[in-house]
Parts: sequence; C-alpha cells; structure tokens
Amino acid sequence: MVEVTYASVNEDILRAMEPPKKGWWLVFYIALILLAMGAVALWYQIVHGLEVSGINNSIHWGFYITNFVFWVEIGHAGTLISAVLYLVRAPFRTSVYRISEAMTVFAIMTAGLFPLIHLGRIWNFYWLIPYPNQRHLWVNFKSPLLWDVFGVATYISVSMSFFMIGLIPDMAVLRDETKGLRRFCYSLLAFRFRGTNHQWLHYMRGYLLCAAIATPLVFSVATIVSWDFAMSSIPGWHSTIFGPYFLAGAIFSGCAMLLTIIIPVRAVFPGFKNIIKIADLEGVAKLVIFMGTLVAYSYLIEFFMAYYSGNQFEKSIFWFQPFGEYKLFFFVTIFCILVVPLLLWFKKVRTHIPSLFVISIVINIGMWLERFNIIVISLAHSFDPHMWRSYHFEWGEIWITLGSFGWFFMWFLLFIKIMPSLAICEVKETLTPPKRRS
Repeated sequence: MVEVTYASVNEDILRAMEPPKKGWWLVFYIALILLAMGAVALWYQIVHGLEVSGINNSIHWGFYITNFVFWVEIGHAGTLISAVLYLVRAPFRTSVYRISEAMTVFAIMTAGLFPLIHLGRIWNFYWLIPYPNQRHLWVNFKSPLLWDVFGVATYISVSMSFFMIGLIPDMAVLRDETKGLRRFCYSLLAFRFRGTNHQWLHYMRGYLLCAAIATPLVFSVATIVSWDFAMSSIPGWHSTIFGPYFLAGAIFSGCAMLLTIIIPVRAVFPGFKNIIKIADLEGVAKLVIFMGTLVAYSYLIEFFMAYYSGNQFEKSIFWFQPFGEYKLFFFVTIFCILVVPLLLWFKKVRTHIPSLFVISIVINIGMWLERFNIIVISLAHSFDPHMWRSYHFEWGEIWITLGSFGWFFMWFLLFIKIMPSLAICEVKETLTPPKRRS
C-alpha cells in the first residue's frame, strides 16, 4: 500500500478537484436529463393539476410523500456520521464524513421540494408559514404536517451550518494552493483562517458545539416525520413504535446511500483508495447491520402487535400487506431490507467492494418501497370498505421521482469539483507527523 503523507493527502484531494473529464460530464449530463424530465412533468402538473399523479380521494398521499420521507431520512445518516460519531470518536468516520455531510445537505434540499409539489398550487406554499396576514388565517399548530415545516427548516439550517464550519480549515488550504478567482472565492469561505493556535482553539470548540447541537436533530426530525403517520387513527399508522422505527430506518437507508455514493468516488479517484480504507467501508457496513437488525425487529413487533392487540382493523391491514393486491411490493421490500442485508454478517462480503455496492443499492430500493408500502397500503385499505381504492402510477410522478435523483446527483457532482470531497485537515490528524530533519 502507498504510504499516505501530508503532501500526498493534499495532492490526492486537490487532484479530484481538477477540471472534469469525459466520464464526469457523461454522468452530469445524465443527471441533467433526469432533472429536465422532472421539470417537464412538474410544469405539466402545474398546468393540468394533480390528475397527472395517481392520487385519489382515498390515497391522498402517494409518490410525492413517499419521496419526501425517503429523502429526509437519507440525510439522517450524514448527520449521524458527521456529528454523533464525532462525539464518540469513531475511527472510521474521518475519511467518509465530508461526503456524508454533503449527502445530508443535498438530500434535505431534495426532500424539501416534495411537500411543495404535493400541494399542487406551489405558489401558495407560504400558507404553511405562521405570520400575521390579510387573510386572517392561522396555521394549525396541532398538525404534524406543520411540525415538518419547522423540523425540516431547522434541520437544513443546522446541517448547512455544520457543513460550512467543517470546511473552513480546508478552504484555507485551498486558498493557499490555488490562484486567481478560485483563490479569491476560497479566501472568502476561509474567513481569514490562518491555522494559529488561537484560531484552532476556537474552531474546535465551535465544531464540538455544533456537533452537540446537531446530534438531537438526528432523533427529533426522524421522530417528527414519523408523527405524520403515528398521530393519525388510520390502521397501520397509529403506532407508538413509529418513532424509533423511522429513526432506525433513516440511518439504515442513509448509510446504504453513503456506500452507494462513496464506493464509485473511491474507484474514480485512485488516490482516495489510500485514504478511504476497506476498514472504513466495513465500519459503515457494520452500522448498516446494526440498524438493519433494528428495522427487522420493528417489522416483527408490528405484525405481532397487530395480532396480539385483537384489533380487527389492524389485523386486516397487516393481512392485506402480504396477501392483497400490493403483495409483490411487500415481498420485494422484505427481500431487499431484511434478507439481502444478512449477507453483510459475513466479513468476506463486507470487505468485497462490488458486493457492498450492489447490496447498498438493493437496500435503497427496498427502503423506498418500504415507505411506499407504509403510505399507500394503509390508505388503500382503511376503515371503510366503501373507500378502498387502488393506486395507479402515472407518468408524471415517475418522471418527477427520477428528476429528484437528477437534482440530488447534479449538486453532488458539482460539489466534488468545487469543494474537497474528503476532510484534508482531519485526514492529516490520523497520520503520523513527519519527522523533523536534524
């Protein structure tokens, strides 16, 4: 293995920020095409209404709220790795946390679009904001949907602040290594950081404080999102386990998405293989195992409580999942998030990069379907049989869903060319200091 030195860390990370090549442009154009598809479908929906989606009188939440929950919870793993693992000094965090922080910011930016898209009349989004107005209307503070507004707004504010504070020392490095306009821009973002003892002292204190503030958000925002469901009386939703269940699922899917992103980045930039070691990827995989076990336990508890409660409506909805019209989605979900992750218990699989990449993609697919099952199946088979409906996919919501992935990866591809993908200063902290020549 090539020896990692202070100089090689600078060279490897700065090399990743060089002008893009054909491969980067190809992936970037694909992301733009997906984004354009989503924009076209959204414009068509604005003109013609929500008829381009599968939403109906009974299933009033569909693809859009599924995407909202999926993307919000993708971001939780980033905050966990960057903040919580920083507080506990986890050894595998250093090489992966910068990408996880960027993933958090872009995932929340993506998630925030879907409540607006779901409104239909996007231009009325400000009705969700509590402020004195000429309409003499006030928001319902008892509604969990309003809690989402505050929760997501707070989460993205703290996440972006935490992300930018962590970049300050690296911006100082880039300022000293670049010239011209880039040097000027990086100088602004470095906030006159010179690496003095006084500056490092205050920086470390500030970073620790931000980590302590961000840590409760990992638990609070996932819980608030779960209350969108648990506070209702609909069978399959009204459950006290939804808080920890959503938290475990969020970290589970977020860590899988981190592996999906970081493995190709590690393969494209050869110098990163010396920094992002297999042991670091294995550490993330172990976190996936732990959270996957909690998700499996939550699934078993849900079915057991539906049986043990004696509530005929709960029994009906949990019988409908494996034997109703959505049984294919249910069994694919079970396979993706309960069966496939069992392979990670084997060290040979955890340390085999292609297998780890494929498993992470399968988990992401399963977690999206799991959110779809929670939302659609419960609404499709609620209390009154007269209101039972089927949900039929429409091209508009499929295109908008694809567009969300284009939006997410567009920002991420720009990030790896503008900002350092790995934390230069923190990676150097893990290295043996160079010996002074006598």
